[in-house]
Amino acid sequence: MAKNPLFELYEAGTSVWLDYIRRSLMTSGELQRMIEEDAVVGMTSNPTIFEKAIGGSSDYDDALRALVEAGIPDEEIMLSLIVEDIQMAADVLKPVYDQTKHKDGYVSIEVLPRVADDTKGTIAMAHDLFDRVGRPNIFIKIPATDAGLPAIEQCIADGLNINITLMFSVKVYEEVARAFIRGLQRRMKQGQPVDVASVASFFVSRVDTAVDKLLEQKIAAAKDPAKKAEQLVDDYKEKFANPYIAAERGFLDDVIEPQDTRPTLIRSLHLLKDKQVERPHRRHGNIPL
Repeated sequence: MAKNPLFELYEAGTSVWLDYIRRSLMTSGELQRMIEEDAVVGMTSNPTIFEKAIGGSSDYDDALRALVEAGIPDEEIMLSLIVEDIQMAADVLKPVYDQTKHKDGYVSIEVLPRVADDTKGTIAMAHDLFDRVGRPNIFIKIPATDAGLPAIEQCIADGLNINITLMFSVKVYEEVARAFIRGLQRRMKQGQPVDVASVASFFVSRVDTAVDKLLEQKIAAAKDPAKKAEQLVDDYKEKFANPYIAAERGFLDDVIEPQDTRPTLIRSLHLLKDKQVERPHRRHGNIPL
């Protein structure tokens, strides 16, 4: 079997993480297969991913029914299901964590949105999630909000692995980096090890969401909202075309709808594993620039 190009990507220094999780990935052995055949070395999750996984599959029906019948509060039901999934995923990825000497093999679990503007609440929830999961190879995702930045510093100082999310500018990244460094410095002063894992995750897709809201505001403020919406659409088509037109003209192979993004990427991983890279022989090497 041809070597999966994703392994070449990994060997070049890029870690392949799956931005998706649902219980059947672990129970069916699919995650293990992706590790072995698709070079997947990590996973990330967030409340939205879990909402779609729980509501859009039957994976959780039995566990959900038992928790509801036991009279468990709604938020606790959700956290129980999330923690169990993260534990299973972390166990599957633990060999990767060990083999890479803690560079890869992590799973991310995010604090709930209700604490996004609450520093103390974020710190408490981060510790609670870290303790509940009880695995060394997890990241706690904390948003880089004004309240989140001091929480990030404190959690790093406390020795928690942190994945910083919701960053949209270099300025915010610099603030995040300084919070990370301050947290490590505090650990050093206390004589504690500074082998705390952390990643800073830039967002791209959220920019599209922000633009959509701006357009909605412009439409709502217009005297004739329907006409304004039509004008904005026409302007967009004229200036930028759109993926459907581009596909019709042969510039794109296909258009992936937002709700199909993650399943399409997973199918693509399957296709890539048998793809071969052709490198024809060249008489001369590249000309140095």
